[in-house]
Amino acid sequence: MPPSNDEFQNVLVVDGAVAATQPLVTSMKVKEILKFKKSFLKKLKAETEGDREQWERFVLIKADAGEGMSMYPRLLPGATLLIDRHYNSLKPYRRGECNMYAVLKNQNCTVKYVETAGNNLILRPQNQAYPVEVVAMDEGKSASDYIVGRVCHIGLET
Repeated sequence: MPPSNDEFQNVLVVDGAVAATQPLVTSMKVKEILKFKKSFLKKLKAETEGDREQWERFVLIKADAGEGMSMYPRLLPGATLLIDRHYNSLKPYRRGECNMYAVLKNQNCTVKYVETAGNNLILRPQNQAYPVEVVAMDEGKSASDYIVGRVCHIGLET
């Protein structure tokens, strides 16, 4: 028996810039819609810092060539990334594991591991061939203001 429609939730595929800067996605910014099981999405723990109440929780972005290769082998170019925008804390989702985040950088989205050093965000790639990036945080801002959300699912087309 096929699952009924109410078992699934539509999640919008958007550009990284939209995911990073638009709390609510307007229909003209939607590139595609993918369906995820509601039971899967409900199980994901949120860890929100600051006011994200008005933010649409889940969005999808596609990793471009540079992003995909900088996080290789965890990502590949063209991978579809489910971003939980209600998880913008640096707290590990699973003990002993680094969270992969979508991060606001130059009004766009980059995907990296994140840590802080003083007033800087350290954006660390998985692939050693790519540089570690340092982003100075604006006065009065914290890491959670730059974290778009946690990458909680990676879809790879084969």
